[in-house]
Amino acid sequence: MTGVSPTQRRITSDDVAYLLRASFGSQTRVREAGPLAGGGYATVWWALLDDERRVVVKLAPTAETPLLRYERGICAAEARYFRLVAEQAPRVPVPPVLHHGTDPAYGEWLVTALLPGRSLHELAEAGVAVDDGPARYDLGVALAALHRVTGDRFGYDGDRADGSTWRAAFTAMLDALLADATEWNVRLPVSPERLRALVGAQADVLDEVRRPALLHFDCWDGNVLAAPDADGRLRLCGLVDGERFLYGDPLLDLVSPVLFRRVEDDPEQPLLRGYRAAAVEPLVLDASARRRLGLYRLHLYLLMTVEMPSRGMTLRSHPQRHARLAALLDAELAALADTEQKPVARPGHRS
Repeated sequence: MTGVSPTQRRITSDDVAYLLRASFGSQTRVREAGPLAGGGYATVWWALLDDERRVVVKLAPTAETPLLRYERGICAAEARYFRLVAEQAPRVPVPPVLHHGTDPAYGEWLVTALLPGRSLHELAEAGVAVDDGPARYDLGVALAALHRVTGDRFGYDGDRADGSTWRAAFTAMLDALLADATEWNVRLPVSPERLRALVGAQADVLDEVRRPALLHFDCWDGNVLAAPDADGRLRLCGLVDGERFLYGDPLLDLVSPVLFRRVEDDPEQPLLRGYRAAAVEPLVLDASARRRLGLYRLHLYLLMTVEMPSRGMTLRSHPQRHARLAALLDAELAALADTEQKPVARPGHRS
């Protein structure tokens, strides 16, 4: 298999068989195996074992591969995340961790069970005509369950951007991305100084987040698995690729599921209805929440821009992606700049 990005490695079915023997013992036999597409970071294969188990093998980039700062150590982070969810939010369908290991020749890898279903992205690309509303409602319910889990700090775990407050952690996350942009020579539509100033001007709404909730962060349609139920309705059956998890504002998890759109513009969508039905606290998309959502979209579009060189994407090879992200960044910057001089209305205060 030829990797689609520099972080992905060229391996064969023999390599997968070796990793599975290293995971489960020398007696392990692989009946079938093949690559899984859709991601751009790890090398991912499925395999059918001779005992009928279906598994996923994720091989991390080599230790020498240049990565973004938040990506360092995320193979181990994914194992921690799935185990944490299984323990503290057991109704959320994440794949069971079967093995996490390292090898002198292969580096680090993770083996999980293969969940049923196909991703919402794959179903849409295949032109499957089915109502995905029930699956998106289920996703809202699952996110609300995740968000009940509380961490002991904000931001990422491990030796990555974090903080004792959400403002500190989010600022550290932004600073890390801007440092990556400098190292990778990424052209941004706005200066780092302007970005930092804009986030600083919104610090009051970031300070409203007092509890570090467990977040998936990467619930775009490619990571949401669904399958028809007995009545033919498409229902959620898996949330995968949890390696980018962090602790912070639950609103951050409402950005990726409606990628390139504004979740607050459609308050009755199935995702939000499911979330409201299961959330412990009311979901209020007021002026403060909208400002925070704008900051989180800004962060996501910045991340997607900065990661392009590390994935082998250039202005020449992916001009439409870069142009689209630049336009989206400009729109969010303009919307946030418009609020810089407008105080947020709060109970007991006049705006």
